[in-house]
Amino acid sequence: MEKKFKSGFVTLIGRPNVGKSTLMNRLIGQKIAITSSKPQTTRNRIQTVYTSDEGQIVFVDTPGIHKAKNKLGEYMVTVAERTLSEVDVILWLVEPTTFIGAGERHIAQQLSRVKTPVILVINKIDTVKKEEILTFIDAYKDVCDFAEIVPCSALKGENTDEIIRVIMKYLPEGPQFFDADTITDQPERQIVAELIREKALRLLNEEIPHGIAVVIERMKERKGPKPMMDIDATIICERDSHKGIIIGKNGSMLKKIGSQARQEIENLLDSHVNLQLWVKVKKDWRDSDYLIRNFGYDKKEY
Repeated sequence: MEKKFKSGFVTLIGRPNVGKSTLMNRLIGQKIAITSSKPQTTRNRIQTVYTSDEGQIVFVDTPGIHKAKNKLGEYMVTVAERTLSEVDVILWLVEPTTFIGAGERHIAQQLSRVKTPVILVINKIDTVKKEEILTFIDAYKDVCDFAEIVPCSALKGENTDEIIRVIMKYLPEGPQFFDADTITDQPERQIVAELIREKALRLLNEEIPHGIAVVIERMKERKGPKPMMDIDATIICERDSHKGIIIGKNGSMLKKIGSQARQEIENLLDSHVNLQLWVKVKKDWRDSDYLIRNFGYDKKEY
């Protein structure tokens, strides 16, 4: 008997920095969402697509659920919480620990209001001893009415196949929403902006707070025997002192950010890239409705 094709939408939720973007990149086999050791790296819902003979999973990556400190934070939390009742399966990512803090309990409370199947994913098992994993499962099993609990390491790709298998189990039969070769619905400009932001976050490390955005001013293909993509981008920061740090002595930091970002953008676009970066100060942009919207974070449909 022929197997029925399954399809549906899956959201990844969890506190900031539990590895949601790393897991999504791992599951679809390509880097779309940026990763950083800083919390709240993901600001917009990102749709990525996994397709196999068995079915199609559309992953919706959300900002981490956390206590909002400004308007951007409030927007990020709203986006994350609204997706819970709009999807077919929820993946809740946690770290391997027996301590269940206020942040996790807040998420459990949100989940208790929805009827969507919840799969608990205990991530980062590469950082603990194998024999400890059962104690973490035991600590979490009664926090919520879970459909399944799956331990994994998104970073090492350990047990990630099992996550796909379990998701498919709970998806309804349905059509293929996207072509088999589609991996994201994100516009190229947005992915390019996010790659630049990732490099800035990583290289600046703890030197500046999290308040940077990247705006692509121009992205134009140059025709010729060797195709070239000209990209002009601006890094937005909140204070004059941050601007100096991002530029660095004699422009050294900005060059480093540009060089690392260019390599990844070239891989993404499969083309040579001429990347020009600038830095602008927009004071307290994260508390301005106008600027948040201007930088693409305030989508009306959310």
